[in-house]
Amino acid sequence: MEQLATPGWSDQQRATFYYQMAAVQKDEVLGVLLAVFLGSFGLHHFYLKQNGLGILYLIFFWTGIPGLIGLLEAFFMPSRVRRYNADQAALIVASLGAASPTFHAASPAGAAAVCAACGTPAVPGAKFCAKCGSAVFPA
Repeated sequence: MEQLATPGWSDQQRATFYYQMAAVQKDEVLGVLLAVFLGSFGLHHFYLKQNGLGILYLIFFWTGIPGLIGLLEAFFMPSRVRRYNADQAALIVASLGAASPTFHAASPAGAAAVCAACGTPAVPGAKFCAKCGSAVFPA
C-alpha cells in the first residue's frame, strides 16, 4: 500500500486506518489467479464482493461461457482490485471522520493543479477536487 500524506490525522487515526485497511485489502495477483483458474465459477467476483455476478457465473458455469469471460476478465482484474481497495480506503476514511488523505506521488512539473475552493492539490488532469468536488484549475 502506498504511503499516505495525512495532515491533521492523529497517530491513533493513522494506526486505525492502516489496521482496518490491512483487514479488507485485496491482492491483485490472487484476483487474476481466481479469474484464470476458477473464473468459470465466478470466484473472482465473490472475491471482490460482487455476489450477484458470482451467482450468475455459478448458474451458467456448465455452458463454458463464464470460463471464457473469466479468462478475459483476468486482464482487467488488477484495475478492479485497485478500485476496490480505493473504495474501501474511502469508506474507512469516512468512518474515521478525518480529512481525506493524499497519496505521495511524483507529479510532472507544470502539471500540478489546485482546487479553487479548498486549495487542495489535485491529481494532474483532474477536473474536480477529490476532497470537496469543486472545479480544479491549473496552478
